[in-house]
Amino acid sequence: MTTRTLLSGAALAALLPMTALADLAPPPPSAERQAPATSQALSAPAEKAGYRVVEVASKLDHPYALAFLPDGSILVTERAGRLRVIRDGKLVEAPVTGVPPVHHRSQGGLFDVVLHPKFAENRVLYLTYAHGTREANATRVARATFDGKALLNLQVIFEAAPLKNTSNHYGGRMVFLPDGTFALTIGDGFEMRESAQDTKTHLGKIVRLKDDGSVPSDNPYAGTPGAAKGLYSIGHRNQQGLAIDPATGVLYETEHGAQGGDEVNIIEPGKNYGWPLITYGRDYSGAQISPFKARRGLEQPIVDWTPSIAPSGTTVYRGDKFPAWNGDLFVGALVKKHLRRVDLDDRGNVVGESQLLTDVGARIRDVRTSPDGYLYVTTDDDQGKVLRLEPAR
Repeated sequence: MTTRTLLSGAALAALLPMTALADLAPPPPSAERQAPATSQALSAPAEKAGYRVVEVASKLDHPYALAFLPDGSILVTERAGRLRVIRDGKLVEAPVTGVPPVHHRSQGGLFDVVLHPKFAENRVLYLTYAHGTREANATRVARATFDGKALLNLQVIFEAAPLKNTSNHYGGRMVFLPDGTFALTIGDGFEMRESAQDTKTHLGKIVRLKDDGSVPSDNPYAGTPGAAKGLYSIGHRNQQGLAIDPATGVLYETEHGAQGGDEVNIIEPGKNYGWPLITYGRDYSGAQISPFKARRGLEQPIVDWTPSIAPSGTTVYRGDKFPAWNGDLFVGALVKKHLRRVDLDDRGNVVGESQLLTDVGARIRDVRTSPDGYLYVTTDDDQGKVLRLEPAR
């Protein structure tokens, strides 16, 4: 991997030219949101009781995301570029046709599948994926109608800019918001980390768009000259999880750090989440990325995981099958091979953590709450599985 060196004070100031160097110092404790709870400060014991694991499907090639259809079927994306259907409890052998070609290299491929809020009426769904070549690729969003076997009338409605020559850090998680717009994560491309602070690019950002890909007039950067299309928040690294709490409307994002500094953030419009100006992690070489963990005007995560767990898909559990988990955040852990439960109180404060599926021994890529209140996960493997968590009998 490419090694990085410490960003000097001058380099940090260059990323935010309107800010005095003196303001790069950490803020007093009362000036910002409190420092995040960390995996070193909060114990995360294995949680094995109260649930059982049922295998729903297997022999999937790196299953990435799930979507639940009104008829009880489940859509599953495979990173290599296939969209599969689980129907009547069985994986349909033939993939869905009409899926666009994807750039399948390193971290690139087919990512999310998301239903339009009125899918039962219009049969419209969305795919996020890497598109292009090794030398020039980007995160894309396409929408299409689904007839049960094929995607029809596929239309590309968004492509991140500029094109990049790396096959890493795409983001690619998407979720619809209560007002009918959608949010989309776009990673920093790994090599272009400083772009996360540049509003002229989509790299290292979250965008908010209407269901047809147009830009809402009330977006925070809508009137900013030269700003990239649809910017909603900036200062992100590699955001592989995005979920909205259906009860509160709070938007949660999970984000990979380098070595340490994995984050859970509450996303709010127009906010700057700090990468690479502040971080709790270090580079893969061991070098500092920034000397600062906090700074005025930059948001703090609600959770920081150091060492890294490699957080991926996430969901806020709202259902009746697991009353003790209601309102908690669940996060797939790739490197640490478990499902992380972040226990949130009624005010959204982190009060504890635990690890589920520790005995499965698999990288957990996605986690979703089904309409009937179960938790589903996908395992990240060339013989990947879809698993369902049910209450223990």
